[in-house]
Amino acid sequence: MIRSMYSGVSGMRGFQTKLDVIGNNIANVNTTGFKAGRVMFQDILSQTVAGGTTPDPGVVGGVNPRQIGLGVTVAAIDTVHTPGSAQTTNVPTDLRIDGDGFFVVSADGTDATAYLTRAGNFTVDAEGYLVNSDGLFVMNAGAGGPIFIDPATYVSFSIEKDGTVMGTDVDGVTAPIDQIGVAKVRNPSGLEKAGGSLYKLTTYADPEDIATITTFAGDAGRGDIIAGQLEMSNVDLTNEFTEMIVAQRGFQANSRIITTSDSILEEVVNLKR
Repeated sequence: MIRSMYSGVSGMRGFQTKLDVIGNNIANVNTTGFKAGRVMFQDILSQTVAGGTTPDPGVVGGVNPRQIGLGVTVAAIDTVHTPGSAQTTNVPTDLRIDGDGFFVVSADGTDATAYLTRAGNFTVDAEGYLVNSDGLFVMNAGAGGPIFIDPATYVSFSIEKDGTVMGTDVDGVTAPIDQIGVAKVRNPSGLEKAGGSLYKLTTYADPEDIATITTFAGDAGRGDIIAGQLEMSNVDLTNEFTEMIVAQRGFQANSRIITTSDSILEEVVNLKR
């Protein structure tokens, strides 16, 4: 009876966590480059009431062990890195990775403060650096520095599929300036969310460093860069609302377990009357 109450509590906690993740997914349904999360459950260690016995052929059969489960716990909160839908903006600095990979952005233009992101809503600042909405520098394919488009030299520019930035000077001569870097991670689900649509590289996402995993678009399985488009959130509202209903009913069912166990305990206490 007491076990059932604790099992119900663990179930309510688990479904509350699931609702928290669903709420965050729905809140970010229009966030550029956002990847939805999901909650996976697993049962807690069961209590063995009686052990099993080995059968003796021709004498006696075997007996299976009797165990009572002690509830549920959250096994994992995964980040689902499926691609989001493309939104055409026709803004030349809006970039989308068509396939695997992440853009690399840095607070000071070095690998030491580098983050990964799928949000490609970039702009060119007053100095000529390609930056994201928070002012972080977009790093090049060698991860050796930020993308810089000298406004004193180039009057316009375009970005190719492999990330090459082509600049046009006052004489109409077009030449490559730099190449935008794309990092490919072995285990994207192991990345640590840092807010602002950014991910921090961890050793359980990839044992290599930023410079090692960063090269140009289209290289070794990395997706192409599409200019004039953004990758939207991969949140599926239909799925999220369905999971919300499941979580709500699961929470209600576990709360009913607690109230039922409480009613039975009340009857036990009333036996003394």
